[in-house]
Amino acid sequence: MNQIKSSNLGYPRIGEKREWKKVLEHYWAGNLEKDAFLKQMEEIRLQHLKKQKEQGIDIIPIGDFSFYDHVLDTAVMFGLVPERFENNSNGPVSLETYFDMARGNKGAVACEMTKWFNTNYHYIVPELHHVEPKLVENRPLQFFKEAKQKLNIDGKPVILGPITFVKLSKGYKKSDFNNVVKKFVPLYAQILKQLQTEGVQWVQIDEPILATNVSLDELELFQEVYHQLHEAAPNVKVILQTYFDRIDYFKEVCSLPVQGIGLDFVHDGGHHLAALNQFGFPQDKVLAAGVINGRNIWRGNLDEKLATITELSTFVSRDRLIVQPSSSLLHVPVTVKSEETLDEVIKNALSFADEKINEVVILTRALNNGIESVQNQITESTSAIQSLNKSSFRNNIEVQDAVNNIHLYDVDRRAELSVRQELQANAFDLPLLPTTTIGSFPQTKEVRNKRLKWRKGELTDVEYEDYIKAEIKKWIDIQEELGLDVFVHGEFERTDMVEYFGEKLLGFQFTKFGWVQSYGSRCVKPPLIYGDVDLKELMTVKETVYAQSLTSKPVKGMLTGPITILNWSFVRDDIPRYEVANQIALALRKEVDSLEKNGIQMIQVDEPAIREGLPLKRENWENYLNAAVYAFKLATTSVQDETQIHTHMCYSDFKNIIDTIDALDADVISIETSRSHGELIQAFEETTYNKGIGLGVYDIHSPRVPRVEELLRNIDRALQVLDPKLFWINPDCGLKTRGIEETVAALKVMVEAAEHTREKLLVNKR
Repeated sequence: MNQIKSSNLGYPRIGEKREWKKVLEHYWAGNLEKDAFLKQMEEIRLQHLKKQKEQGIDIIPIGDFSFYDHVLDTAVMFGLVPERFENNSNGPVSLETYFDMARGNKGAVACEMTKWFNTNYHYIVPELHHVEPKLVENRPLQFFKEAKQKLNIDGKPVILGPITFVKLSKGYKKSDFNNVVKKFVPLYAQILKQLQTEGVQWVQIDEPILATNVSLDELELFQEVYHQLHEAAPNVKVILQTYFDRIDYFKEVCSLPVQGIGLDFVHDGGHHLAALNQFGFPQDKVLAAGVINGRNIWRGNLDEKLATITELSTFVSRDRLIVQPSSSLLHVPVTVKSEETLDEVIKNALSFADEKINEVVILTRALNNGIESVQNQITESTSAIQSLNKSSFRNNIEVQDAVNNIHLYDVDRRAELSVRQELQANAFDLPLLPTTTIGSFPQTKEVRNKRLKWRKGELTDVEYEDYIKAEIKKWIDIQEELGLDVFVHGEFERTDMVEYFGEKLLGFQFTKFGWVQSYGSRCVKPPLIYGDVDLKELMTVKETVYAQSLTSKPVKGMLTGPITILNWSFVRDDIPRYEVANQIALALRKEVDSLEKNGIQMIQVDEPAIREGLPLKRENWENYLNAAVYAFKLATTSVQDETQIHTHMCYSDFKNIIDTIDALDADVISIETSRSHGELIQAFEETTYNKGIGLGVYDIHSPRVPRVEELLRNIDRALQVLDPKLFWINPDCGLKTRGIEETVAALKVMVEAAEHTREKLLVNKR
């Protein structure tokens, strides 16, 4: 009997207890020799493959593992090293240069980093100008050989496809896109030929760009590119893998000269099944069906998933059907089994990477061996989901009444912007080009250890509070000495800009080991929004009011906005996401009001994740952005006119949402722009922006201290298009991950650059 196969698209790199992160950071710190680093990374990589094999996955991905980022891996595989890193080798890119590209060094700024589609993962943006691609190392082949030799696994190499790779890169004219892609086609052909020679059966080529709004011209390019790749290696079976949304040109994509099509049946809105009913599916291709959610952490309804796959089997014969997650499992934690302290109702409803692989295997076995062979597992899963849905966690009458009557809340400021600006100018009396920071100051090992001791009960509440106060005072004094104009308290009591707030909100749960990779070794532990959200206790008032008592300079209250909390959490999937966002906004509104009543007149509500949550399909943008603006205003507009609302956003490519930024009606916005080398500024050449704005003048993700000349260039470029009266000078993001000495040195340079520019502006004015 023909058997349906199970597969996976990618596995979390970081390990159950973040072993990967620890090895990486030991190496960076100089505490691990290169050979030992490579050996330990190999052990982690092989353990991940072994685990998938033992769980029963038929087609196991290899090459999804990375030392930093898979897009960076692809770039260095083709020798794409920017000139500033002085790569003198024509062979494989050295590990040192690889990390320099990702992190920067004393002489060169790091490559730009931005979001991977609409996920919370960041990738390193390849730079294509002044570099001719060449295949310097066949990484997929190396990983295939390793898995075969050491684990007897005939793996499925995972490769980022040429069209998506170039789309995600920078350094070429849009009009040259096709020609740039064609430079890479012979190199991809070379990779596939070598894999074919080695006896590789399946290759997964990821082209998630197909889930965005592609053009017919781009579809023609896909046809041309994949025809050439098929001719180069006709015996390699290529699965063209898409994920994160539906593909628009279903019939055309399915006709591409590949042996399999991978589709997301979770985030497609039902369009893929509709398209199958309309067009059918090619009889000579495999359908790799992503039916288990690769981006959220709740158990799938296995009865519904089984019904979906059963319907798919009416279009595709069993031997041409693969069951798999909707995307790589890079975006979820490793395993639920380590979470020993969670409420059983919540824990039983969870599914992390290992559990999702198990769900894939259960579904595959149900189809191959009959549902009775896995009925107990399916019944258990269904019961767990129902228990959570019926619990008091998801049936808070007070919260639900507030959301049902949300139209009663005013979401507009009392006065127009011009009136507020005059009142705030008189209230704060700030200099031209006021300087500030984004929020957090360095969290040293001592800070983290004190927090850990407090959590373990080794420090009393009073002892811990006294320590936090001492840190706040130390950094208020540092800010006074540096000459900053607007202060922050430093956020030493906070673990994470979402986790800290979630701990003080009803409906949030935190895991012990639920880490996911954000960028490089930076891992985050997203909260689980499992129930109705409300304010449990005041979150920021005590520390902010204390900081303000130490200085006559204004101290900003610091909150994380509703959309960022939403986008940086694993969100319950039983009600609409926007309803959850409004629940969060109403809770934050109570905190904003409390800050103001306690004398805090600058309140920063950060929304770094608005842009990253933008849907992949443009037709869905308006609903999302309108909901984001509404939630932000719901949280912030109850304040008096003299109170100044700030917000902060991360990462470039804001051209498409400047109107939304304006609609937030924040008095001051700061935007990260340093890694994109000021490209964001171009957006303001075409738009009149009349609110306060700070374009981050130096990159905090790199350990290097910027030179004054660099900052002056960034400031001068911004002032070509922005009114100096509206311009703020700040780093591009929070300083939590930086060291104390480099932070103070960089801020000193920033203040010097601000003072120099002020003097120049005053001279020019005379």
